[in-house]
Amino acid sequence: MMNLVKPMTKSSSDDPRRLRALVSRAAKMAQRHSLTSVMVGLTAPVGDLLFPDFIEYLKSALRMEDGIFRMTRERTVVYLADVDAALAEQVMDRLIGEFETEYPTFCDASPLRRYFEIAPPADEASVKEVLTAIFAPPTYH
Repeated sequence: MMNLVKPMTKSSSDDPRRLRALVSRAAKMAQRHSLTSVMVGLTAPVGDLLFPDFIEYLKSALRMEDGIFRMTRERTVVYLADVDAALAEQVMDRLIGEFETEYPTFCDASPLRRYFEIAPPADEASVKEVLTAIFAPPTYH
């Protein structure tokens, strides 16, 4: 039986220092320029074949000041500069919608999204704080 899932390679994930730099950039924007930024956690189902293509699409669709950090094949952090959580959600909805127009089957496995807003006056945000917020298991009440 042929394995359709590509193995994780060094080029499929980013250097952890890059994530630290994205979080630091967001905190500095909040402190120095009173700008809110958002870190978005995207989680796809294990083995999702379109998610890597979606991430490549995001790279081309985002602004120069935004950023992407690929943790694993199914987990990615997106940095959106100069937006609040509500606007970040609108941006992600639009980008996912555009991708779904080209790849309708993506609708069936749209990535889970969580948002972490870094707003002024912000102290130095930690990578641990961001990752815990955007990738923590869902809580049920």
